[in-house]
Amino acid sequence: MQLAQKIVADLDRTKKTYRLIYTITQTEEGKRVGEQHFALLVVSGGKTWLKQGNRLPIVTGYVGGSGDAGSSKQDSQVTYVDVGLNIEASLDGYPDGVRLHSKVEQSGLADEKSGIGVQDPVIRQSTLDATSTLEPGKPLVLGSLDMPGSTRHMDVAVVSELVR
Repeated sequence: MQLAQKIVADLDRTKKTYRLIYTITQTEEGKRVGEQHFALLVVSGGKTWLKQGNRLPIVTGYVGGSGDAGSSKQDSQVTYVDVGLNIEASLDGYPDGVRLHSKVEQSGLADEKSGIGVQDPVIRQSTLDATSTLEPGKPLVLGSLDMPGSTRHMDVAVVSELVR
């Protein structure tokens, strides 16, 4: 009976909500070329995603058929790939801070083309996947990445604030 009461009490307890502010700073040859801030709300024990970017169509095949008057017709099969910035955050709170799992992915279209097909793109991607302990109000650098195919460098930092 006591166990059942404890479970019900835990379910009735309001979970804490945190604001996570991610700062992504890009540098090129040691000079800052851009800085972006993203704020996410995450409930303790929950997960939040942010996606910003474009959907890139890629032709993956052709289906043949016949058109009017005996002419042949081909329809393209297209798959879409997301490019841009993706941030996934999940956390668990405890008295002195939060344990945060972050996955930050940055992808984009490269200038060069694939050697497989004339129109096939090359997609550059950098991923940072980290688990960290945060103290509210204190920024933490999660990691630094060199952007493939460029001279750019990306630093990812996060700070947490208790909302309620």
